[in-house]
Amino acid sequence: MKNIFDSSVYQARRAKLKEAISTGVAVFLGNQELPMNYASNTFPFRQDSSFLYFFGHSIPGLAAIIDFEEGKEILFGDNFEIDDIIWMGHQPTITELAKEVGISESRPFNALNNYLKGRTIHYLFPYQAENQILLSDILGLPLSQLRSLVSPVLTKAIVELRSIKETKEIEQIENACEIGVKMHLAIMQSCKSGISEKYLAGMAEGISLSYGNGVSFPIILSQHGETLHNHKHNAVLKSGNLLLMDAGAENLYHYASDYTRTIPVNGVFETRHRELYEIVLRANTEAIAASKPGILYRDIHLLAAEIIAEGLKELGLIKGNCKEAVAHGAHALFFPHGLGHQLGLDVHDMENLGENFVGYDETISRSTQFGLSSLRMARELKPGFVITVEPGIYFIPELIDIWKQEKKLEEFINYEKVEEYKDAGGIRIEDDILITENGCRILGPSLPKTVSDITEIVNG
Repeated sequence: MKNIFDSSVYQARRAKLKEAISTGVAVFLGNQELPMNYASNTFPFRQDSSFLYFFGHSIPGLAAIIDFEEGKEILFGDNFEIDDIIWMGHQPTITELAKEVGISESRPFNALNNYLKGRTIHYLFPYQAENQILLSDILGLPLSQLRSLVSPVLTKAIVELRSIKETKEIEQIENACEIGVKMHLAIMQSCKSGISEKYLAGMAEGISLSYGNGVSFPIILSQHGETLHNHKHNAVLKSGNLLLMDAGAENLYHYASDYTRTIPVNGVFETRHRELYEIVLRANTEAIAASKPGILYRDIHLLAAEIIAEGLKELGLIKGNCKEAVAHGAHALFFPHGLGHQLGLDVHDMENLGENFVGYDETISRSTQFGLSSLRMARELKPGFVITVEPGIYFIPELIDIWKQEKKLEEFINYEKVEEYKDAGGIRIEDDILITENGCRILGPSLPKTVSDITEIVNG
């Protein structure tokens, strides 16, 4: 069974791109299979997401063009030969593949070069080194110049199209969320002392493979949640610790989910962990409630930052006026990342096209302030956007030591009190939301996040 939409979906997407661009030819390179340790033993194949969006097929060795001047759409690729079929079974022809996504013309892959000669070319920067070399050869450009000549017109047009999720896409993201919830519930139910992090990470990944295409990004699962992207799973769960798991699934249509939950080992929150958790939960729920069309997501981020600052002030870690503390970036000692990002065919949707195209635009530019500069998504929210909301509080000993030595923002930070929390680790809570006409809604089945609900599941 092929997991592609009806051909009309891809035809409509390409038609919208043609409305946005009138000159030149857009070339889309599908990804190639990459060897793991020798040529015929490859890493799991993952198609380029923009190729998937416009041309549907998750098959290596394809390319396509949209000729804006002549109105042509052509799929390039080679038919499988008998040697391939012996090992892989019957394979569709390139003509059949083209027809399945509403394209009437197909050509051998080596015809791509001749078609593009002498034309104005629009392209996206290839993140695979093999496709960088291929594109360099096709265009006759040094590799060093490829990035500088990427088409901003094509990039912006694709970002605008892919940012507004179609009903069919939302259905697929919801399906990816269902798988993600299964992953997280399984880990909550198994969060007991004596179990290894590696076992739990493997369990979660196994669930993602049972229902979809696997994880949407390498699983983050650790009792050292203060390391934001901690892919080490080398410890055994210990009572009194918190286990942070940031994980999501890619479903059969290649759409992603992305959840984070922080779980007390054996289902018991120590007092300070519970106090910190409640602050993060409040930031998460109030940021979601405030998300709606017409609001800058940067302002939602700052709202979450102020909630975190206020909570930390109640615990004695931050002092002074909380709005001023956030304006000066004092909260970033504890919350050094952005509130969220777009979600879709990529877990950080379209990030390969450039964060400043995806999360920023002509009306808002990236801050240079520590913490706020890491905000991936700042632009005005629109109906159809799917974004993550993931505030956190972290105690990073090395960062604390540097700031304390520099006496950085000491008018807002009580370093003596911070020292008492230096081993408190990290807490993050993340949900995926859809911006609707009047507000937003959380996607997927309910995934417990209150203290009482999480402890009940762990203990149950």
